[in-house]
Amino acid sequence: MQITRGRKARAQKVVIYGPEGIGKSSFASQFPDPVFIDTEGSTDNMDVARMDKPTSWTMLKNEIAFIKANPDACKTLVIDTIDWAEQLAVDYVCAQHQKNGIEDFGWGKGYTYVQEEIGRLLNSLSELVDNGINVILTAHAQIKKFEQPDEMGSYDRYELKLGQKTSSKTAPLVKEWADMVLFANYKTIVMTTDTGKKKAQGGERVMYTNHRPAWDAKNRHGLPDQLPFTFESVAHIFNVPAPVQTEQPAPAPQTEPQPQPTPEQPKQNINEQLQEVAQEVAQEMGRAPQAGLLPQALIDLMTPNNVTENELQEVAYIRGHFPMGTPIKNFPSNYWDMIVANWDATLDVIQNQVRKDPELPFTV
Repeated sequence: MQITRGRKARAQKVVIYGPEGIGKSSFASQFPDPVFIDTEGSTDNMDVARMDKPTSWTMLKNEIAFIKANPDACKTLVIDTIDWAEQLAVDYVCAQHQKNGIEDFGWGKGYTYVQEEIGRLLNSLSELVDNGINVILTAHAQIKKFEQPDEMGSYDRYELKLGQKTSSKTAPLVKEWADMVLFANYKTIVMTTDTGKKKAQGGERVMYTNHRPAWDAKNRHGLPDQLPFTFESVAHIFNVPAPVQTEQPAPAPQTEPQPQPTPEQPKQNINEQLQEVAQEVAQEMGRAPQAGLLPQALIDLMTPNNVTENELQEVAYIRGHFPMGTPIKNFPSNYWDMIVANWDATLDVIQNQVRKDPELPFTV
């Protein structure tokens, strides 16, 4: 047993939420050495490092596991956004239990399963924090009516947009997990004109760091209640100096190099190369996953492990789902949803049975 005293420096867990378009992704991109897991494609026009867009809950967890196995890949992991990631969890839970929607479970069990998946995800992210990697979760905001428990009235307030019903389960879990919950919004002032009409003025982007009746926010660093929505406001927490703009010297004139003539290759060699490529493509057509027959979420899981369509057919035979040789096009779409939801078990069959004894007959 050991007792420690004083502050303990470590990486931070931050949640940033606000209305769409306010600049959550741009704000997160200024954290130290960030890598994005972009679930909604909001960073396509930004010069940032990003992983492949996750098309399934399993792929998202695999990307987090990759960062854990390669802690030097970044100093900050950004999941943009957590509410879009939650939808991947909902699809995963429905596919695992063969339900068409989260409401089909009855008695709120589906929402409990989603809460458990989000909890396991947060535990994985906490392991990254223990390894010295900051974790940033961005989220959209929604306005919901709040009833006071003491029956003193109700009012509207901003909350994390984690679904209309799942917010009662997953939103508190995410807020409890975070060290900082920052609410970004436009600061507006309602003015009354001479005619009695009310008009909103302003529009400065600010972030709130402490709880108020109209929004959720918190911090453990003694920040002021309101700050400009810029990274400089919190840079000291991450031991990052605020960027200083310096004048760049004018570049020296450069002379353009004269293009060197390249010798033309004989047409015969080019044709031979095209024939070789065509033969390789023809050989791979029977093995590589085809986008027209398989869902993109499954292809994204197959590609890193070099899983082929033939191997999926053999897995279906081993498990007794379909006869050997059943064409891929005859598999129902919900079967692939089940495979995506149980990808770890599927990959285990491929690696330990299909690939170890590829020539032996399989028995159920």
